[in-house]
Amino acid sequence: MVVVMSPDATDEDVAHVVARVEGVGGEAFVSKGVVRTIIGLVGDIESFHHLNLRTLRGVADVHRISDPYKLVSRQHHHNRSTVWVGPAGMQVPIGPDSFTFLAGPCAVETPEQTLEAALMAKAAGATILRGGAFKPRTSPYAFQGLGVPGLEILADVRAATGLPVVTEVVDARDVGIVAEHADMLQVGTRNMANFGLLQAVGEAGKPVLLKRGMTATIEEWLMAAEYIAQRGNLDVVLCERGIRTFEPATRNTLDISAIPVVQATSHLPVIVDPSHAAGRKDLVVPLSRAAIAVGADGVIVDVHPDPETALCDGPQALMGTELRELAQAVRRLPPVVGRVDASQLVRTG
Repeated sequence: MVVVMSPDATDEDVAHVVARVEGVGGEAFVSKGVVRTIIGLVGDIESFHHLNLRTLRGVADVHRISDPYKLVSRQHHHNRSTVWVGPAGMQVPIGPDSFTFLAGPCAVETPEQTLEAALMAKAAGATILRGGAFKPRTSPYAFQGLGVPGLEILADVRAATGLPVVTEVVDARDVGIVAEHADMLQVGTRNMANFGLLQAVGEAGKPVLLKRGMTATIEEWLMAAEYIAQRGNLDVVLCERGIRTFEPATRNTLDISAIPVVQATSHLPVIVDPSHAAGRKDLVVPLSRAAIAVGADGVIVDVHPDPETALCDGPQALMGTELRELAQAVRRLPPVVGRVDASQLVRTG
């Protein structure tokens, strides 16, 4: 069961609902989004019914939810959500009314490389900068990222370009320091089921980009999002980045059908990562076009000023002709499916 609070509900109103629920032996998990607060209830449903929660001050509605994921389900939140990324004065939307282009280097290597990649991304139309300071890699001998110095580089590049930053956090102990430097925290595919990390980013007070696990079902993916929401954060963006199948022609198999399926099931925005799905730069533009056509809320793409020397995922990074072709696609195609460029909706006040 969930209690949906009205937009003008006060902290005291929320606390009163929580106290009433706990008074009958239930648990209440408060999750705050951009425009409203939702309280997830766990316990005896019949006891909750006797509380007449709809009559309490600040309560807009009460829903009994059949989905195993209560807070991210569309059963109580019929309109899809928009997540705003960035500090006041440079907030970029990701949601159903716009199309958002996120781009940048897979890994932060140097200040010069990161700034050049960011300027390339911005020139191509990107409104959010992606870049990895912490890099979980299959091989322990591969480049693992610069860590905190990489975060400092990203913060400097944000100041120079005006692009909000999304970067991955791989350890719950690092959530605080990453949140200090980034505008959005990414949970990567290898950590989708790291429940301690999901709970930690849920408490960090920053939007979260949650990538689908390489062998995760859609329900498992949404349950991972529920861990974040249950810890107080409804500002979650889902990212389809391909799943592991029997087909070796691409790095992963992009599950393009997952986008409309998730959008029908959950109110959370869904974007696509064609770079990590394909593992090949020649497929990034076609997969981006497919993502736009099927209704994705955005794409996140790797760019690099010199892919041949990249320390991480060079074969899938765009520059030059491929990046110009992608820029054309993300400019021309979203209006065909009723989307506007996210840059037109940026909150600058």
